[in-house]
Amino acid sequence: MLNVNSPYFRPGFFCVFEKQERLAAIYGVNDITIKFFYCILIYYLWYKISDPLLSCWSIAKVDDFIVRQAGRDRKPGDLLRRGLKLTHIRLIAALADKHQISAAAADLHITQPAASRMLADIEKILEVKLHERHSKGVSLTNYGLAMAQRASKILMELTNIDREIDELKSGVGGVVNIGAVTGPAIGCVIPAIKKARIRYPNISINVQMETSPTLVQELLASRHDFVIARIPGDMNPQLFDVHFMGEETLNILVRQGHPLLRKDHVTLEELRNYDWVLQPEGNLLRRAVNNMFIKFGVPMPDKILNTSSILLTSVMVRQTNAISVAASEIAEFFMDENGMEGVIQTLNIAEKMHIEPYNLLNLRHQTLSPAAQILYAYIRDETAGENQGVWETR
Repeated sequence: MLNVNSPYFRPGFFCVFEKQERLAAIYGVNDITIKFFYCILIYYLWYKISDPLLSCWSIAKVDDFIVRQAGRDRKPGDLLRRGLKLTHIRLIAALADKHQISAAAADLHITQPAASRMLADIEKILEVKLHERHSKGVSLTNYGLAMAQRASKILMELTNIDREIDELKSGVGGVVNIGAVTGPAIGCVIPAIKKARIRYPNISINVQMETSPTLVQELLASRHDFVIARIPGDMNPQLFDVHFMGEETLNILVRQGHPLLRKDHVTLEELRNYDWVLQPEGNLLRRAVNNMFIKFGVPMPDKILNTSSILLTSVMVRQTNAISVAASEIAEFFMDENGMEGVIQTLNIAEKMHIEPYNLLNLRHQTLSPAAQILYAYIRDETAGENQGVWETR
């Protein structure tokens, strides 16, 4: 006799046993035969049909336990086995750059629904939430940011593999992508490129001139091999290998024949009466000018043209009595006979302006390609004599 009170069986199934004697009489079989067929039916229902419906709570608990156990026992390096693909890595890197699923999908040449499904697949593989949606798009969680940083490095390494193979095929050649703020670009990068061109003519070099925050973000996104810039205050310096290159001195620029050039020394009160061409508020050079006027208690000039274009700045200074500020390397280029031959001059003022030092930066633990190493070494050599024994981190 089956024990209908046993915890291994559901009592609802055994209500049929109440009529087992009547069934035995109708079909002419004994009681044991009826029970045997009922046991077969119950076994089938238990394992094939009823269990998912009647035991979903207990099954969920068991499944949750199994998942947690699998997570604890999972070994590093299982991501590929669990289904992580190169397209997943590309999507996370694009999402970190664009902050919108539609824009990231466009980068990968897929539809937005396909990108959303792919993102859900990645989160399922990693078993963590990688993104959060909001009114302005998508932001990555801490898990997403960690993966995005690694994804950018992986994609950069794949690019380096392709480049290095091409370099091996064609001899010493390849492509180098670098960025620099304006002063060092003129003072260090151009002389280094001229020397590299003589010995390694097959190297193709791309240079971006921008502000430090933009250049550092480009470096983190693996769009540059290295940059010459300042590390932003909100950025972790441990992300980079840092080679100190030097401080930057600023000069006051005016056109050749400017009325103030007749004076041996010029005061800030005299300077503020002229038009100025300055970089936008918040820029490092603009802050240096603001601080100079504040330090001596002189009001800022009333007439200021804001622009980040060095070309527009030079044209305005050359064709009007406007005043501007630039790094000493740029001022020297304007005055040098091999540059602009003195069409723009510098004013002699008592207070010299200095801004934060700039550094040669590349991502820590990332190996530069052979071509990038060559140009990196030439740029370092440009400042080796001036900065012997300077601070460097590796």
